[in-house]
Amino acid sequence: MDIDIDLRSDFKLERIFSNAIPASTVEKDELKRHLVGAYFQTIPKDPLSGLSAIPYEEAEEIGYLKIDFLNLSLLQHFESKEEVLLFARREPNWKLLKDREFVEKLFHISKHYDMVSKVKPTSILELADILALIRPGKTILLDKYLKNKKLVRTELYTKRQTSDLRKSHALAYAVNIGINMNLLEENMI
Repeated sequence: MDIDIDLRSDFKLERIFSNAIPASTVEKDELKRHLVGAYFQTIPKDPLSGLSAIPYEEAEEIGYLKIDFLNLSLLQHFESKEEVLLFARREPNWKLLKDREFVEKLFHISKHYDMVSKVKPTSILELADILALIRPGKTILLDKYLKNKKLVRTELYTKRQTSDLRKSHALAYAVNIGINMNLLEENMI
């Protein structure tokens, strides 16, 4: 299990949490730093690199909790939590998703205009569904989804591959895309 926390792009883990142990992964038989993950538990540490000696995939299996500090550049446009919430609570103008150029400015779905134009989302949940549908193992569900969204959602959010999204992640990303839409509509980015 891991926890994801979205932070401004200028966040540096080491500045605030000097005791955190960076998560690791193995690439070409070599221990590499995980892009955003860290441990706050006592986990074996590689003495040369300072990274977790246990790659994150294995560490999760034996009960270590990784926290991912995700850089979300969208947050650079806000001065306070209240401002973020104001834009998050505002209903996006869903009609803007009919415009390919507009969709191409949205993170996570910028290259998926065809999917967006077929689904025609009118809610954050449907936007989350698109995020789940664009995953390699889930694109095959599109036709079924278009016929009966509610029926397909269970399968859509069943995690079978590492690339599949859990519903909680998809919804969080969808809210951020809604904020992104509102900022673009206001010409703030």
